[in-house]
Amino acid sequence: MSERFPYPANPNGWFRVAYSEALGAGDVKPLAYFGTNLVLFRDAAGEAHVLDAFCPHLGAHLGHGGRVDGDGIRCPFHAWKWRGDGRCTDVPYAKKVPPRAQIKSWPLRERNGLILVWHHDRDEPPSWEIPELPEVGSADWTPLTVRQWTVRSRWLDMNENAVDKVHFHYVHGTPVIPESEIAVQDHIFTVHNRLKMTTPRGDIEASLTTTDYGPAFQTVHIEGGVDTLMVNTSTPIDDETTDVSFAYTVRKSPDGAHERVGRARIKDLEHQFEQDRPIWENKTYHARPMLAAEDGDFGAYRRWMRQFFSEAW
Repeated sequence: MSERFPYPANPNGWFRVAYSEALGAGDVKPLAYFGTNLVLFRDAAGEAHVLDAFCPHLGAHLGHGGRVDGDGIRCPFHAWKWRGDGRCTDVPYAKKVPPRAQIKSWPLRERNGLILVWHHDRDEPPSWEIPELPEVGSADWTPLTVRQWTVRSRWLDMNENAVDKVHFHYVHGTPVIPESEIAVQDHIFTVHNRLKMTTPRGDIEASLTTTDYGPAFQTVHIEGGVDTLMVNTSTPIDDETTDVSFAYTVRKSPDGAHERVGRARIKDLEHQFEQDRPIWENKTYHARPMLAAEDGDFGAYRRWMRQFFSEAW
């Protein structure tokens, strides 16, 4: 909890910690998420792993000087080898490995060009999965264009933009306030908006479908002009800041026109993020906001989000 936010900083779910293309075979990267130091590495077989960062032996950070050795990572201090599942398999100067030598290994999935870990504050195993997105990696769609920000806010607060239909008009300048419909199914929350978008050739009819798969993996499908997919992810760094990333792809056209229009759309979407950012970073969270009848369905979104916290708040 914090003065600004009356709910925990770290919900339970899948969280992006890296993009696949940024982690080559044998690479080791230090990470800091959920208020915790972590190490990410890709073993010799090409499989990615995330462990707690500090060696249980004498506390060295495996992400600073650690090196990949086969299916594990060697500590830079005394060369203890830690397998991807967190077990110590070799102490090169000792006759045997201490039987309780273990580091926490985080459940990991690599899909849609992302590396995600499962966070649960009671260490319960994954209870649902992130879907494969057919657009990502398809020859019919452009490669992902990735943008990343560190934002002084929490994703739950930022993500309420999905149901805040009024802000599209007053913050982003859409010609009209969209018409919205929501659908809720277990860990999935979907908002479908019908709206008008302003383009250099005038206003066009468009639809924007935002789908949250848990608290930190969101897709936005935009139809109208050029079909666009945004893959929005966020990971808490600490109690006050969040690592936010948007990855964009557009459907290709034979003459390349869609790609050119898509670049302009991506630039506009980045501009919209920067319009939202100072509001997010300086607002507070009202547990019981004073709403008008025409506001979006904040209540439904908040009721859905509560399932991702182990404790009531």
